[in-house]
Amino acid sequence: MKSVLVTGAAGFIGSYLCKRLLNDNYKVIGIDNMNNYYDVSLKEYRLNELKEYDNFIFINGNIANKELINNLFKEYRPDAVVNLAAQAGVRYSAINPDSYIESNIVGFYNILEGCRNYPVKHLIFASSSSIYGANSKIPFSVDDKADMPVSLYAATKKSDELLAYSYSNLYNIPVTGLRFFTVYGPAGRPDMAYFDFANKFVNREKIKIFNYGNLKRDFTYIDDIIEGIILVINKEVAKDNLYKIYNIGNSKPESLLDFINILQDKLIKYNILPPDFDFDSYKEYMPMQAGDMLETYADIQELERDFNFKPRVTLEEGLDNFIKWYSNYYK
Repeated sequence: MKSVLVTGAAGFIGSYLCKRLLNDNYKVIGIDNMNNYYDVSLKEYRLNELKEYDNFIFINGNIANKELINNLFKEYRPDAVVNLAAQAGVRYSAINPDSYIESNIVGFYNILEGCRNYPVKHLIFASSSSIYGANSKIPFSVDDKADMPVSLYAATKKSDELLAYSYSNLYNIPVTGLRFFTVYGPAGRPDMAYFDFANKFVNREKIKIFNYGNLKRDFTYIDDIIEGIILVINKEVAKDNLYKIYNIGNSKPESLLDFINILQDKLIKYNILPPDFDFDSYKEYMPMQAGDMLETYADIQELERDFNFKPRVTLEEGLDNFIKWYSNYYK
């Protein structure tokens, strides 16, 4: 049985990935510092599901702790590593930069050192669509320049790519970076728009719609993301091409206003809000916010070519699944 170290195991993507790996009979070593960036009870909910598996080991700790990470690699000698631990959030990076440097830079450096000192067959790490920053070419291609990040979060993710490239080149570490595009789904992050908007409507609070709704996002359902990661894990890395970057998204940008309309319909469908609920009275239209991107749109041709990756879940289906979960979770 192969062993995989998953950092950020109690996080949104991390917990889904752990569950899929466990069901596929991998041994999974998960680490998460369970910080309070958002509701810790949601992280505990995800983690409790994972603890039901015999082939799951959990370490409550911070990847920025070099001694801890070194000892973890030394003890468990994982075959592969998927680094998903990160301080997320574009807007939060403007008010709390320290946590981004600690987790996204120092923490990732420690993971790279672990892979160097205790060689792994494959390191996969989370990058982000936000690294495209001020790039105006649509759709975003991995061949595009990505050296104009418009947020500290984006800058740390670009830094991760550069660090990973150097370690791969210097120490022959097989590395794949995945630039995620707006991941959503059940048990997701409450600071993401779909979750935040649902909460605010339910609590009769106003939602802020930036750039007056003239934004587009490449919403990618969690199951499609996990399928992509699994395809990458299960394919052997070519020895003559140890470092690769891929976009992983739905490749179909959706209007923010269309997204809100679907969300409203689902809140009514699952009897969370009444059919006559006055959604418009809870909408506040705002100008563009610093650090935001006008549109995200993934060119996924390389992932399709190399792994036969195909996103399957529509925004309608994905939001239906989310609101169905939301209804059950908050009962």
